[in-house]
Amino acid sequence: MSNVPNALSQREARILGIIETARSKPAKFRDERITMAHGAGGKATARLIEGLLAPAFGMTALDDAGAVDTDLAITTDAFVVKPLRFPGGSIGDLAVNGTVNDLAVAGARPLALSLSLILEEGLDAATLAAEVEAIAAAAREACVTIVAGDTKVVERGHADGLYVTTTGIGRRDPRATLSPASARPGDRVLLSGAIGEHGTAIMLARGEFELDAAVESDTRSLWPDVDALLGAAGPHLRCMRDATRGGVASVLNELARASGVAMLVREAAVPVRPAVAGACELLGIDPMHVANEGVFVAIVAPEGAGAALAAMPDGVDVGEVRTEPPGMVLVETSFGGKRVMDQLVGDPLPRIC
Repeated sequence: MSNVPNALSQREARILGIIETARSKPAKFRDERITMAHGAGGKATARLIEGLLAPAFGMTALDDAGAVDTDLAITTDAFVVKPLRFPGGSIGDLAVNGTVNDLAVAGARPLALSLSLILEEGLDAATLAAEVEAIAAAAREACVTIVAGDTKVVERGHADGLYVTTTGIGRRDPRATLSPASARPGDRVLLSGAIGEHGTAIMLARGEFELDAAVESDTRSLWPDVDALLGAAGPHLRCMRDATRGGVASVLNELARASGVAMLVREAAVPVRPAVAGACELLGIDPMHVANEGVFVAIVAPEGAGAALAAMPDGVDVGEVRTEPPGMVLVETSFGGKRVMDQLVGDPLPRIC
């Protein structure tokens, strides 16, 4: 694995073997109570989905968007972000963008949304009107129509003002033949832009850490980028995922496990803006675990990587797919060594979407 003495290499191989064995076991949901970690997109979320929800519903693929038939895809999402408004966005445009992005990275052009609002008694009418306009503006920007909806009101103190649930329908693009299980050794790992901005913006907006940094959420529709990528490298594009809860680290771990391959990421190649890096360092959080709302991961066959990067204005090649150790993600550090990059444990940044 690296230029170190054989004894150390054997020890590394033994440790990786133990981790690989543990990860190969089917996830089981044995938690006695739900915690905030179950909504963070990391290990607890995986146990909840893979150990309870997926078996109950007969689900095998764990994509954020699923096929309805040969033409249509569907996705659903809920948004409980706190605070409702933050630098770069609000719960309204986040709800639209998060839903259309789940469709986009599944290779489906977003068409229409349904919208459900959970309103708290006492919510200021001006705040509601502002979020309704934010939803309408984001839908226009994403070229989707809101075709149905529902509204409920709960007692004061039970909803933090406003929760939003959305369901999206998209038309599957014939250029997309995507699967989370399709990554192959030699494929390139591409990022569409700098990471960690949404989660950091939310964290700073809460004012809990006495940090002052100019960071805005990257919330936006990803379909224009995905459309360009499909046009440039469609046949060579293996899979895509938007790196929301759990960040890039969780996405890569999910794809490595689904495909039975290893991922090697070059830490120095991962784009992180200085303000984000500084805030994460002060709080002891790895930017790779911080949520994004306008960044996706693409796994591309090597012969299509050049065309894919040319179609991604801020795209970066950050690593490659390998054979060993299967189901794991390794990071080549700036110091030349390697470390295992696991899924997020706990929930250092709750309520970020």
